[in-house]
Amino acid sequence: MADTRFAVVRLGSLGDIVHTFPAVATLRESFPSAEIVWLTHPRWVNLIASSGLASDIWPVDSRDLGSVRIVVGRLRSRSWDAAIDYQGLWKAAFLPFFGGLPRRIGFSSRTVREYGVPILYTDRVDAKAEHIAEQNGELSVRAGARRGTGEFSLRVNENDARQVKADLQKHGITRYVLLSPGGGWRSKCWPADRFGSLCERIAREMGLPCVVNYGPGEQQLADAVLASRVPGNSIAYDGELGPLMALLRNAECVVGGDTGPLHLAVALRTPVVALFGPTDPRRNGPFPPGDPVLRSANAATTYSRSNETAPSLLALSVEAVFQAVKTRLGARV
Repeated sequence: MADTRFAVVRLGSLGDIVHTFPAVATLRESFPSAEIVWLTHPRWVNLIASSGLASDIWPVDSRDLGSVRIVVGRLRSRSWDAAIDYQGLWKAAFLPFFGGLPRRIGFSSRTVREYGVPILYTDRVDAKAEHIAEQNGELSVRAGARRGTGEFSLRVNENDARQVKADLQKHGITRYVLLSPGGGWRSKCWPADRFGSLCERIAREMGLPCVVNYGPGEQQLADAVLASRVPGNSIAYDGELGPLMALLRNAECVVGGDTGPLHLAVALRTPVVALFGPTDPRRNGPFPPGDPVLRSANAATTYSRSNETAPSLLALSVEAVFQAVKTRLGARV
């Protein structure tokens, strides 16, 4: 029987879950026999399972009352040492609250994005660290972890890896640079035509094709990236989470902004070149640090969403990004 039981809450999204892994890793390291139950959106169950950090994963859709009732009932049916809410939103915080967990750890009002959420916590942590992964670690420390962040590794499904390899070989692609031009908010996305010019430079001067990854609703963006490139075997690729992990793991380098695929690539230990504009890389950059991050010295930090590319991203030239890719790859080219 487990000597300790934690409920971990992080419903989404991709990059945010990746930045929660180090905090849960240190929880697992500090309590190796503990039962750690992770509450998340059904979309991310396989991602969390790939980390091997959770004893169990309970899917919950906060917009589905039936789903919420089931999870709240399951929470009430067990005894818990603590719930740790790494999300800091109402939709996450109310789950352990209505689940009746006596100890609920979360961020103080200094850190949370939604006003009033800390009222649902018994332990409110005033985060001091800059990076969100380390802030998450402060919650783990409050729960009793010996340190803030720990190491973890993600398993890639080998069936997905074989399928992606076969898909790429149809286009004559074995080695490639992956470009990830999307990112949810247009204001934090480097322009598609610049990604296209970068693709052309990489193909012409480094002899590597580019694979342009795109998610739901982003096919036009991927097409725009490839529209301006020189003829070659660079392609756009759309895949579910499993194939995406295989695609990222086997890339020579990944170029993208503050997006889930970029952070997932870092977690898979693939070299990256990160392009940042309005969001602050000190808070949201690659973790652990080490990969190059390009950001204009005059960039203004804002988390307000906009449909126009931020001026600070427009200040990043194709030449600067290409040289960063070339340097990052070094002897691998």
